[in-house]
Amino acid sequence: MKKIIPFIFLITSLLQAQYTIKGTMSRTIESEWIILYKIEGTQQNYVQHSKIEVDTITLQENKKKKATFQFILPEDSQVGSYRVVYGLEEPNFVDFFYTKENIHFDFDPKSPNESINFSISRENRLYQKYIALISKEQRKLNAIQNTAIQNPSLNLQSAYKKALTHLKSIQKECLKGSEGMYIHSFINASLIKNPSKIIISAQKHQSHLKSTFFDHIDFSNKELINSSFLTDKIMEYIFSMNYSEDQKKQNNLFKKSITLVLSKIIDNLYKKEVIVLLISKFETINTEVLNYLLEEEYKKLPITLQEEEFIIEKKNLLATQIGRIAPDFSWKKNGKTLELSTLNDGQYYLLIFWSTGCSHCLREIPQLHQFLKMNKKISVIAFCLEKNDFEWKNYKKKLPNWHHVFGEGNWENNVVKTYNINATPSYLILDATKKIIAKPAELKDVKAFIEML
Repeated sequence: MKKIIPFIFLITSLLQAQYTIKGTMSRTIESEWIILYKIEGTQQNYVQHSKIEVDTITLQENKKKKATFQFILPEDSQVGSYRVVYGLEEPNFVDFFYTKENIHFDFDPKSPNESINFSISRENRLYQKYIALISKEQRKLNAIQNTAIQNPSLNLQSAYKKALTHLKSIQKECLKGSEGMYIHSFINASLIKNPSKIIISAQKHQSHLKSTFFDHIDFSNKELINSSFLTDKIMEYIFSMNYSEDQKKQNNLFKKSITLVLSKIIDNLYKKEVIVLLISKFETINTEVLNYLLEEEYKKLPITLQEEEFIIEKKNLLATQIGRIAPDFSWKKNGKTLELSTLNDGQYYLLIFWSTGCSHCLREIPQLHQFLKMNKKISVIAFCLEKNDFEWKNYKKKLPNWHHVFGEGNWENNVVKTYNINATPSYLILDATKKIIAKPAELKDVKAFIEML
């Protein structure tokens, strides 16, 4: 009996050293699994995954399905911001704080942020309550401010001052109530520095919001850095607080806002992550800002954090953007060396990256060859990605009157890397000077563009 009691005590201690994250979805989803991540900087790091269990419940004689999941975290699990991700075709997520306590919450998987409710978790319940209170009073103050801007003749200063005083008392109460808690820095960082009185001018009011946007945010706070909060705030400032209909002015606004944000970030690793995230957002929409990020901001990072392959990859994106001269390359034809830059047998050029091992290519390439058979304006350069030239030599005989280039090395070919090709077939249409004028995504887009030439 003496041996059994310590054993039971040990088992009880082990169970107490674990914490449960339990979620209930108000409706079922297609996926059978849900994944738990810990947020670190701009990244989400895998922790564990869990199977989604589906149960049928009866409410007022109506049967309804609900989905539940559960994670067990050991005692040594790190306190911080966590995320559960679910869904296959359209992944969605729920963020929460883990502070070594059991957490139970329910939500609608189609609108998680609007519907989430914490039934167990002191910190998450308080944070949700405080943010709701502050947001409600902030909306009231904003309504008075906006009404005054739209109707300057109205005397709303007294109503504004009363609403501001009440908001400040709510903020003070929430900050005091969260002292010593993990959520305290998040509540403080979420506060808006409102003007002491109404600003009638919309432009001046916007200027005030911009100049005070980060006043309550401590960029050195590791809790904020390792959450979605700070990154979301940075993106909001860059993309929502800076707008101009003039593209040149807009680009300057982007650059200034990026410079300001990055100057506030002390942690170089986090700064790098933010730069990389911004590059991913601008690389398909704005080459000028992309180039600025690469040349002016990424290169300011400590040399130990810079990755040469990353720089080359992103510069290749710039090199093959519409409006740029296509990077030059050469190939042999009938014993003669040809170069893309000096080719002069067409008014326009269609550059195709394809492969004999690509089923889409084998379907589209013959159709394209037939489509262009009578078109004298288009010269085609078919760049074939292959490990060896056996299949290519046989297949190219079916495609006469095209320039055929053997891309030895497949995806590792230097030209393929320069053009940043990551799928076949890929199409680029060039003018007579070899300037890229289109990058059609599909065969139908290629045909439609060529028909307009």
